[in-house]
Amino acid sequence: MTPDTPPGLDQLRGLHLPAETGGAQGAVMLAIALGFTAALVLGLLRLLRARRRGSVRRAALADLAAANALPPERRRVAQAQLLRRLARTLQGDAAADAQGDAWAAALDRLFATTFFSAGAGRIFAEGLYRRGASEPGPVDAELARLFARIGA
Repeated sequence: MTPDTPPGLDQLRGLHLPAETGGAQGAVMLAIALGFTAALVLGLLRLLRARRRGSVRRAALADLAAANALPPERRRVAQAQLLRRLARTLQGDAAADAQGDAWAAALDRLFATTFFSAGAGRIFAEGLYRRGASEPGPVDAELARLFARIGA
């Protein structure tokens, strides 16, 4: 064969993979795959957790909107029932079964506020069925604000 003549096809060698360098490549690929899998699982868990919280928030806001369409006396009762259901869902039966000042304290802990023990929300702890209740607007607006913060 002379250098001017190109080699023929019969002289070409077949394709082959490069030789492994001590098996380090396999360990690196395994570590990358495990890291990616762990990140994917963590992301899915966070997504499911956020969706669960969001669904409680959405359901509570929808129920509150339905309750706010009722006349004032029935509205307070529907809102009180909604607060009991919400406390049972987020804090358990012990919190939802509380009465009086303990109920106001449980609601304050649930929403991280003092609205139920020291504010207009006190009506849910002591005067739910009292005639001549105060104007429903401020209480309704505050409940909507507090429900929007659920899980946030």
